[in-house]
Amino acid sequence: MKLIADLHVHTISSGHAYSTIEEYVAYAKKIGQAMFAITDHGPAMPGGPHYYHFSNMRMIPREINGVRILRGIEANIINDKGEIDIKDEEIEWGGLEVVLVAFHPRCGYENQGTIKNTEVLLKAIENPRVNIIAHSGNPKYPIDASAMVEAAKKHKILIEINSSSDFSRPGSHEKCVEIAKEVKKIGWKLSVGTDAHISFMLGDFSRAIELLAEAGLSDSDVVNTSPEMIEKYLLKR
Repeated sequence: MKLIADLHVHTISSGHAYSTIEEYVAYAKKIGQAMFAITDHGPAMPGGPHYYHFSNMRMIPREINGVRILRGIEANIINDKGEIDIKDEEIEWGGLEVVLVAFHPRCGYENQGTIKNTEVLLKAIENPRVNIIAHSGNPKYPIDASAMVEAAKKHKILIEINSSSDFSRPGSHEKCVEIAKEVKKIGWKLSVGTDAHISFMLGDFSRAIELLAEAGLSDSDVVNTSPEMIEKYLLKR
């Protein structure tokens, strides 16, 4: 499986990542990665950027040195209403194309068990600004995979397979396989991201590709295997 875009990347602005946009661009050129999304953590994340960071992303060129740059955010679910830590006007003003949503500790919402976590995630999925659910296999926030995948398809939101989960969120593997199989079963789509926190992680999809093969998925199930699918399932929303 050949992935042309990395849809989950953190820069130094996230507060606990270690590379600049320019360093990512240089590494993308080195490895032949055509596209990546800058998805720094939302303002509720300890050490994360102020909301000005996101509303000012319009300053970032759409292409740098031949590499397509997608402007984005990994937004945090901040309460049991499923609300996220960025406003519509900030998304509009910054020209954000990729809005991931995820549970993270110390960002306002904490694990309340599978039923409640699923209920809250489904509320977040209803947000028309969200277009990718990030690392939903995280065992610290258990969810009902079938209910999530059904809701994601209904609202045309992609579900991410995160290539860093095996070491960043130990115990994720089996749940991620279950989620991938559910996506295949109902005919929906996945995205893949490295969750890079340093430039050398960019484009290293090896763990995710192995997981997708284990779950029986092919190129047609993953949007970042072609520019046409990225355009259709992500950028045209």
